[in-house]
Amino acid sequence: MYDYDLLVVGSANADLVIGVERRPAAGETVLGSDLAVHPGGKGANQAVAAARLGARTALLARVGDDAHGRLLLDSQRAAGVDTVGVLVGGAPTGVALITVDPSGDNSIVVSPGANGRLAAQDVRAAASLFQASKVVSVQLEIPLETVVEVVRSLADGSRFVLNPSPPRPLPAEVLAACDPLIVNEHEAKVILGDSAVGETPEDWARILLAKGPRSVVVTLGAEGALVASAQGVTRIASVRVDAVDTTGAGDAFTAALAWKLGTGSALAEAAAYAARVGAVAVTRQGAQVSFPTAAEVEAL
Repeated sequence: MYDYDLLVVGSANADLVIGVERRPAAGETVLGSDLAVHPGGKGANQAVAAARLGARTALLARVGDDAHGRLLLDSQRAAGVDTVGVLVGGAPTGVALITVDPSGDNSIVVSPGANGRLAAQDVRAAASLFQASKVVSVQLEIPLETVVEVVRSLADGSRFVLNPSPPRPLPAEVLAACDPLIVNEHEAKVILGDSAVGETPEDWARILLAKGPRSVVVTLGAEGALVASAQGVTRIASVRVDAVDTTGAGDAFTAALAWKLGTGSALAEAAAYAARVGAVAVTRQGAQVSFPTAAEVEAL
């Protein structure tokens, strides 16, 4: 038996958000809205999203001993996440500077801070968390050597889910563990690199699959998603909603998919549910505050 449905290993940031009419060009200054500060970071977002849905969730991350770190810990606990694995100190809490335009699209610059100090030795010290977790979900806002150590620390029978964001080339050891590798169009093209042949998402998914992952999910925004495995490639229909703010929607998708896989859902079924979770999230402002409960997803 597992104590946790999902262990998220990853980043925890304070999101500093400003609304703009349009993004500034090089050398240009534009006026924006009042500054809003929200708990964020891909790891922290995934943990909150999963816990909101009812998953027994733990987070392994590092924050600074500062106001932003306390904000992040409070938000995790309020959502029901077990923060026993959240380490404090070593650097200031990571910060994401986010501009959001009227269409809901965002641009983000991240200062990793304490996230960059989440080390392989921290993963080894948290061995009991890995043994107790059915699914482990990771992103790339932490050092790559830490991600490699996560793969080496997985319990027998547990499942590894990776969203390689921000994208970078991945070692074969990490790719081989992914079940699934979850990418958007930009991430897919970075990881494919010189292998980026073919024009369709189906082509990208097949080529990614040939690089070693056990399964692949390509998210396509308003066009839905597709899943690929040895059984073939399947399109997942989108859910039509009026998007307000896409911040964190990909994290909500990944968390929902990882949790559903742990409950025994097939990949296509889990992706369809995750698409609904992501659809609810984009209809609301902010990242973590936008994440739905299971009842809100069912009501969609």
